[in-house]
Amino acid sequence: MGTLHDLSQSQSRALLSEGTVGRIAVIAPDGPHIIPVNYTLVDEAIIIRTSPYTVLATYGRDAVVALEVDAIDRATRSGWSVVARGRAEVVLDGREIQHIRQVGEPAPWADGNRNLFLRLRLCELSGRRVGDPAPVSALRSREPEPVR
Repeated sequence: MGTLHDLSQSQSRALLSEGTVGRIAVIAPDGPHIIPVNYTLVDEAIIIRTSPYTVLATYGRDAVVALEVDAIDRATRSGWSVVARGRAEVVLDGREIQHIRQVGEPAPWADGNRNLFLRLRLCELSGRRVGDPAPVSALRSREPEPVR
């Protein structure tokens, strides 16, 4: 068994900034939903593009949500997980949207009209890793393959 270690804020932010795929948790009237999303980090905030009529857009706007990103290596039984929590807000200002597009617009893997920008400011950020740090750091840049 590997030892569980807390990650520092800077380690958690570094891992978060290197990723593009995560899962966002939102509460709807029928209970919690975990939704895979593409994201970018712009000015200390997570940016997500979604369709205006999704569960995330309907119940996530102006609500407290959590985004989780991780990487695991089953062979070495090591990995890490970073969770960001905060209030998701809709980005409406045209200048802000232009800034997001210049700095790092999220590129959704799924097709469809994803013209609603949600911002999750990094109010709460935590991370943990299990196993040796060397294999975990090698997992930083790995992204899961798209589901076909």
